[in-house]
Amino acid sequence: MRIEYDIKLGFKDVMIRPKRSTLKSRAQVNLDREFKFLHSTTVWKGIPIMAANMDTVGTFEMALTLSKHKLFTAIHKHYSIQEWEAFLSNAPKYLHDYIAISTGTGKHDAEKLKAILELQNDLKFICIDVANGYSEHFVNFVKQTRNQYPDKVIIAGNVVTGEMVEELLLAGADIVKVGIGPGSVCTTRVKTGVGYPQLSAIIECADAAHGLGGQIISDGGCATPGDVAKAFGAGADFVMLGGMLAGHDESGGDIVEKNGKTYKLFYGMSSETAMDKHVGGVAEYRASEGKTVEVPYRGKVETTLQDILGGVRSTCTYVGAQRLKELTKRTTFIRVEEQENRVYNE
Repeated sequence: MRIEYDIKLGFKDVMIRPKRSTLKSRAQVNLDREFKFLHSTTVWKGIPIMAANMDTVGTFEMALTLSKHKLFTAIHKHYSIQEWEAFLSNAPKYLHDYIAISTGTGKHDAEKLKAILELQNDLKFICIDVANGYSEHFVNFVKQTRNQYPDKVIIAGNVVTGEMVEELLLAGADIVKVGIGPGSVCTTRVKTGVGYPQLSAIIECADAAHGLGGQIISDGGCATPGDVAKAFGAGADFVMLGGMLAGHDESGGDIVEKNGKTYKLFYGMSSETAMDKHVGGVAEYRASEGKTVEVPYRGKVETTLQDILGGVRSTCTYVGAQRLKELTKRTTFIRVEEQENRVYNE
């Protein structure tokens, strides 16, 4: 046993210090990024914000809307091959640049991934998604997938430390997903005591990834557009959102009426709700590590997207970053005890 005494920080522990800027308007800010990858020859262009691969967020409907704005969706892994076939037969060609096929690490997962890619070989992104990216089995699955699909862009996670980011990149991943326990419907930190404050995880993992020519995704913990900006400022190449995109027409989840108000269910993928739905219940050897909540119905997701993108553009104007790529270089974080005046907050 040992204790690390370095302070680790989350989004609520910091704010971004403003700097002199030559930008006159938010309209001058360009949020587009272009990425080349460590292993794949694919070149990607777009706004690097992603819908999480949860069945209440990473839906086909969400992908169609987000792709129109050049945003990315990691499609959840519970769609059948038949549903994929129907979706791809009607999907616009440009959509292939803005979706990833999610998979677990079992034999059945590998077979299903192969079948989906055989439907449409133009699909470019694979997201190998597990809660604990520290297992040897997971690393071996990443290696196997890279050998099988040498030109696909492989996203792998989740981890929170630099040495594991390096191992996954060397094993064949192009992008590593960073985050253990920060999500709004994740209870891993409570059930297991395991985790890492998200801002520090991003800073340390980005440093490791960029040294090898890889990228990272900040996955979880963003509750406001300001948090998204902080994630980019800390060095994240992509930011993945779950709760911020829940509750919309394009989101999954049952609709619930309460006291004349409309809600949609939103739950973690290790919650009892998700396991009852997809695998027949919580296995006797494990515990639920997610919760189920009712999110107020919010209509079309495009209104929320405008709010998020507008917030990030505004951040850029405060620090003088004309392009999103410049935000990390222009960011200075200051430690704080409070984030906002909450006099009129409920």
